[in-house]
Amino acid sequence: MPLQLHSKISSDQTLTISLEEVERPVPQDHEVVVRMEATPINPSDLGLLIGPADMSQATYSGTPERPVVTAPVPEKMMRMVQARLDQSMPVGNEGAGVVVEAGASPEAQALLGKVVGMAGGAMYSEFRCLPAKQCLPMPDGVTPREAASCFVNPLTSLAMVETMKMEGHKALVHTAAASNLGQMLNKICIADGVDLVNIVRKPEQEKILRDIGAKYVVNSSSETFMDDLTDALAETGATIAFDATGGGDLASRILTCMEAAANRNAKEYSRYGSDTFKQVYIYGGLDRSPTTLTRSFGFSWSISGFLLTPFLQKIGMEKMMELQARVAREIKTTFASHYTNEVSLAEALTKEAIEVYAKQATGEKYLINPAK
Repeated sequence: MPLQLHSKISSDQTLTISLEEVERPVPQDHEVVVRMEATPINPSDLGLLIGPADMSQATYSGTPERPVVTAPVPEKMMRMVQARLDQSMPVGNEGAGVVVEAGASPEAQALLGKVVGMAGGAMYSEFRCLPAKQCLPMPDGVTPREAASCFVNPLTSLAMVETMKMEGHKALVHTAAASNLGQMLNKICIADGVDLVNIVRKPEQEKILRDIGAKYVVNSSSETFMDDLTDALAETGATIAFDATGGGDLASRILTCMEAAANRNAKEYSRYGSDTFKQVYIYGGLDRSPTTLTRSFGFSWSISGFLLTPFLQKIGMEKMMELQARVAREIKTTFASHYTNEVSLAEALTKEAIEVYAKQATGEKYLINPAK
């Protein structure tokens, strides 16, 4: 029977990750069955896969073919996971593979033998059944590996630019900017003529972005970071930021620099700060510490969360299909993804693999090949 990767948090405060046997799906008329050959481990997947468990205390058992990982969940974190307690949940937000069975509808039959990208959960599976309309067919010559990350990062990066335009901003800021998503965002902005201010933490990350043509790159570890960021914001006029870190004071420092950039051209002093509206969207949690704000940026500002799904619902089906079509056309260029390692379902549950991808470090992205 086909295998599927599951994650379960029990009432006794234990996380269990395992491979479970499931029935091979049979497609209805409007559905297709895809043999999964590539599915990435994104930060958004780790929330379900690992959750709040303390992986430093994880234990590894089972067999090489059917490994089992267990780890304790701290008492104070149990409230976060009440809705999923004692449920064995399939993992994996997106992936790609080859359509091996199709229902009777013309839409489904047209995909038979095609490489398709998909999103919809339970992608860490040997086979996945979905409605044909939820599959994104790839151009000829595109492999499942190339199509594996065709939803989450590409559509999120496009969503950032669309949000900037919809809300009336003229340029944007992105943190953790050397990531796969960050590189896609740079390519989009270069192609579309949008100024983008990139924030990274290391010189080697600066080089990655400079090499693909990024103009504005600032290092948050530099002693001159605040001045460098303010200069870039003043030059670009960026007043919207997307922050992947979430915790710490980075969002606060971005707002402070936006305020300083706005005040450079102020004609008169206001005790309430500039009237330039400044927006920071937090869309990730690379830093799990509390988000701290030092109120040095006036009163015209906002910090809020950002998720892809509500954005897609807001723009509607026609616009979403337009964005998806661009992703398919440019999957080998603008939206190309890079992976540190490719593992099987079983290898994804080894201590060596988990210790790498659980860190969510830039440049260490893992790809699961369920057919491996």
